[in-house]
Amino acid sequence: MKSSSPGIVFMGTPEFAVESLKAIIEADFPVKAVITSPDKPAGRGLKLHASPVKEFALKHRLPVLQPVKLKDPEFLAILKSLQADLQVVVAFRMLPEEVWSLPKLGTFNLHASLLPQYRGAAPINWALINGETKTGVTTFFLNHEIDKGSILFSEEVSVGRSETAGDVHDRLMAVGAKLVVKTIAAIAKGNAVGLEQHLLEIPEPLKSAPRILKNDCRIKWEMDAEKVYNFVRGLSPYPTAWSEIINARGEILTVKIYFGTLINRAHCRDCGAIESDGKTYLCVAVRDGFINIESIQLQGKKRMGIAEFLRGFPQPNDCIFQ
Repeated sequence: MKSSSPGIVFMGTPEFAVESLKAIIEADFPVKAVITSPDKPAGRGLKLHASPVKEFALKHRLPVLQPVKLKDPEFLAILKSLQADLQVVVAFRMLPEEVWSLPKLGTFNLHASLLPQYRGAAPINWALINGETKTGVTTFFLNHEIDKGSILFSEEVSVGRSETAGDVHDRLMAVGAKLVVKTIAAIAKGNAVGLEQHLLEIPEPLKSAPRILKNDCRIKWEMDAEKVYNFVRGLSPYPTAWSEIINARGEILTVKIYFGTLINRAHCRDCGAIESDGKTYLCVAVRDGFINIESIQLQGKKRMGIAEFLRGFPQPNDCIFQ
């Protein structure tokens, strides 16, 4: 550890943030404390579970704070007492000014898009849903407006045609961790100059990335094949695209669809109609083609490949998705 290294408070909660915290430790930057979400009940027994960031921090003997309210006077007093030079935020929650304005070197955030594009809670999902061929990560100083602070650094990443949101998440997690370390080093040396976002020349309209709720994940089979395909992979594996299927007995069942391939073939079928050999494939008609479903989960069942699904799902051609 160099004497000039800034003392850091790290804020984050999910797995995406763990890689950045790990990189900070490996770069030998001193972490004064880690702030993460309170433990939450999960599973059948509703036992309290710690966030991935908390689990990692405790393994590395780092002090952990879990405030319910970020404006709580007791929490703010503790945060001030840490006298951090810099705060680093990765996949946490919106911070009040009382928190982000504390350190003398500021507070910066890692965002999983090329800002100012895809400001919001779900940038990876929306980039894939919209069929983007590139995305990336950006570090920026926090200010009063969500995801609108001055940009420090960014790193572009290409998006593969068949990649899911989960695939891109994992790659951006690693790229973002390196960018966090690069940003800390530049700030420590006084070489970080933020660029105001409103000064950037944007060649296309800005796209947002709002939080995605369950009802937003329902597949509209009447859309173009390309849009359905991108919608499914953009929500896989989480929060997951879903649909209802009416089986041969007239029952309405809910299914999650994790992946499918795109088939561009003209047809006269109703959108949502099924073509299947009952053994190895199940294709669903959309406006201008088919989606060949490869990974699916029936309500109350585990995720499975389509061949396994069809073994327990008779008469698929008499069913329809709606």
